[in-house]
Amino acid sequence: MENPFKKILHNEELPEVLKEKVLKDVAMIKLSIDMADLFVVKYPSTIADLLRGGVSKKESKDKIK
Repeated sequence: MENPFKKILHNEELPEVLKEKVLKDVAMIKLSIDMADLFVVKYPSTIADLLRGGVSKKESKDKIK
């Protein structure tokens, strides 16, 4: 595989194909982070809220006092 950075330095302009590939890679990384956030952070929090009867942690602490 040819090194795309040599093309950039040689032409001093980013080829559209390479630009699209980088943007797609960044979008895939962002999607992966969003999916991880959804299933690792938000999903367990939602399940915990449902099991508590829809009451948030702050509201449940206020009821205890």
